[in-house]
Amino acid sequence: VQLQASGGGLVQAGGSLRLSCAASGSSFSVGTMGWFRQAPGKQRELVATVTSGGATNYAEFVKGRFTISGDTAKNMVYLQMNSLKPEDTAVYYCYARLFQRFWTNYWGQGTEVTVSS
Repeated sequence: VQLQASGGGLVQAGGSLRLSCAASGSSFSVGTMGWFRQAPGKQRELVATVTSGGATNYAEFVKGRFTISGDTAKNMVYLQMNSLKPEDTAVYYCYARLFQRFWTNYWGQGTEVTVSS
C-alpha cells in the first residue's frame, strides 16, 4: 500500500491550500484517513482525521479553518486549509489506517506547506 500526497506549496497568510492524498495498492479497507504535520524542531501532531463512516476529528488549532473530507470510493482524503497562518508552516503527512489481513498504519511521504507573513 502506498499513500501519495499532493497540494502543498507557498501561500501568503490568510490564503488557502488544498491537500490531497490517495491510497493505492492491494485490496484493503479504509478505517481512518487523515493528516498530521511536523514543523521544524517540533513533534508530529494530529491535524484532522476522517473515518470511513464520515466521522471527523480536528485539532483545536485548525477548527473553523480546515475541513477534512474523504472519498471512500477513490480511497482519497482531502484537507481544505483556509485562513492559513505562518504557524501552519510544516510538512504535512497523509495517514491511513487500513485493513488487509489486520489493521496497519501507513504514512505518506509528506508535502510541505509554507505560509508567509
